[in-house]
Amino acid sequence: MFTGIVEELGTVEALDLLPGDAARLTIRGPKVTEDAHHGDSIAVNGCCLTVVETGDGTFTADVMSETLKRTSLGQAAKGSHVNLERAVAAHARLGGHIVQGHVDGVGTIASRTPSEHWEDVRIAADASILKYIAEKGSIAIDGVSLTVTGVDDATGTFGVSLIPTTLELTVLGRNQVGDLVNLEVDVIAKYVERLLGGDK
Repeated sequence: MFTGIVEELGTVEALDLLPGDAARLTIRGPKVTEDAHHGDSIAVNGCCLTVVETGDGTFTADVMSETLKRTSLGQAAKGSHVNLERAVAAHARLGGHIVQGHVDGVGTIASRTPSEHWEDVRIAADASILKYIAEKGSIAIDGVSLTVTGVDDATGTFGVSLIPTTLELTVLGRNQVGDLVNLEVDVIAKYVERLLGGDK
């Protein structure tokens, strides 16, 4: 489990495609690899990946075809930046919200509106994801825990506001209009729907 509080901005060292639409992803992240071991979980742009190898400030993870199809990791290129977060320790503060690292789908940055103290960003998302998003609720965008500022079903978008720290320390400060972002909705919404039979 994760909290959506990014620890480090990592760099993709390699994405090696393997037979069967799988891949092996190597990322440089000196901070998150300080105590990383084989089998540990690290969220990469919000995707929970399992460490299979560690090197000098790097780690490698196997990425299956499901992840490549449903997330933006299939477009990762050498040198691109990614948000990194180690799995939360049981004694740590839950600074964001409960993030599983199970990406529900991708959204597209529809607009960015800077202001003096923050930046408003609108994300276009499929209706199958948008139905779980609520104003003042939590959303993980590329693994960053954020508060939803509003939802517009008519345009298929929702908004978030990014403070300077988020803009500086995460990939969200570098993403441009049209870029894909990984979305994970609040898991509680999905369980409530399931219990009420809303998925039938």
